[in-house]
Amino acid sequence: MPPPSPRSRWSPRLRVTDLTAPWPRGVARHVLDRVDSTNAEAFRLAPSLTGPAWIMARRQEAGRGRRGRAWTDPPGNFAATLVLRPDGLAADVARLSFVAALAVHDALRDLCGPALNVALKWPNDVLLNGGKLSGILLESSGAGQRVTTLAIGIGINLAEAPQPNQVEPGALRPVSLAQETGLTVTPDEMLDALAPAFARWHDQAATMGFAPIRQAWLARAARLGDTITARTGTAEVTGIFDGIDDSGALILRTPRGVQAIPAADIHFGG
Repeated sequence: MPPPSPRSRWSPRLRVTDLTAPWPRGVARHVLDRVDSTNAEAFRLAPSLTGPAWIMARRQEAGRGRRGRAWTDPPGNFAATLVLRPDGLAADVARLSFVAALAVHDALRDLCGPALNVALKWPNDVLLNGGKLSGILLESSGAGQRVTTLAIGIGINLAEAPQPNQVEPGALRPVSLAQETGLTVTPDEMLDALAPAFARWHDQAATMGFAPIRQAWLARAARLGDTITARTGTAEVTGIFDGIDDSGALILRTPRGVQAIPAADIHFGG
């Protein structure tokens, strides 16, 4: 007997919900038909902006992820960037990646219901049914250790996932929301949910610091307590995923002791 199709695994609790959360006050919205990269467009527009702005593209032709990797955006997928002018220390601004991940997670559940099986993968991915649904890329400019312009790029496979041969060997399988759940969420609906969700978490970080963000992120983390492998450009460390520290670094318990890893690619299963 063939395995059940994704459609036969749908939960009756999953459905696209009409949202009533208002668009955040003081945040601009730019929707473009076609761009090379929404992050690149964010830096081009930044000098003329008077406040935060979301920039969404119907089609992104040269999207990229961490370490310069290509990010595929077929029509119907979500590609957007939030541009901010934080004027903060680079180490503090970098933790906004966790705010963005929480916002994507919560926006998806706001749209599709609390039964949606989404989880967060350190440092900046969102998973659905164990596969990669979304990636987040932070890029910044400034002077010295201070960041004056920040672009938070977010890609979400709403309609279609990249083919397996389009991802790196050993990477998590790419998935799409439509394939895994049968639900149709448009990029505009996604942005309508994401912008208020980001504003909520960003306001909490601004008033209460990183501690509640860290706690909320860990509550949604994939494979917490499991054996994982962290690969940097020069080393590979395997250990128990024990959490993240106050800087956002990954904490691994290894035979050589506890290690804090500020940047790496994570692979599950040891």
